[in-house]
Amino acid sequence: MQTMQAMTLERPRRSLVMSERPIPMPSPGEIMVTVTACGVCRTDLHVVDGELSNPVLPIVPGHEIVGHVRALGPGVGGFAIDDRVRVPWLAATCGICPYCRGNRENLCDNPVFTGYTRDGGFATHVVADARFCFQLGEAGEDAEIAPWLCAGLIGWRSYRRAEEGRTVGLYGFGAAAHILTQIAKWQGRRVFAFTRKGDQAAQDFARSLGAE
Repeated sequence: MQTMQAMTLERPRRSLVMSERPIPMPSPGEIMVTVTACGVCRTDLHVVDGELSNPVLPIVPGHEIVGHVRALGPGVGGFAIDDRVRVPWLAATCGICPYCRGNRENLCDNPVFTGYTRDGGFATHVVADARFCFQLGEAGEDAEIAPWLCAGLIGWRSYRRAEEGRTVGLYGFGAAAHILTQIAKWQGRRVFAFTRKGDQAAQDFARSLGAE
């Protein structure tokens, strides 16, 4: 029996525990991925610190996942063995609520989340619903790309609603804002960054990227 290693949260507000378990095999519609990089998102810390209620415990946190497909479950199309993929925070949705029917599945009434209600990427292997994974191609380093598809994806969903606006305001200068600032400046837009009062480090960082 082949085994994998995983960092498991057994109880909130406790250190993760290294565990060894059988490598999971994909069910219909799923892919099994070997993890090459997994970022640490603030949401992961909320899970570990017990600030998000009702996680499925024990749980393997981590959702900024980049890896390669190693097995395909029955019925999976569009992926091949060795494809480089991204496994996201949103792991599955119900498909029937008003949000899902309105193409706003990020607001689904009955979602499943990677690293919160199903095992995530602080491990050597992970199983994921193929419908919610992205093919990445081979450009870029795994560890650099992982946060783009969490903070970057969330930020872009909001940013595109600015459409052709030439002045952009970003409230809170964290992972998403620092990525969007670089995009906005490249597009020739004016960017105003709003930070916590007295957060000199964030203000300096924002200015270094061209924000006001």
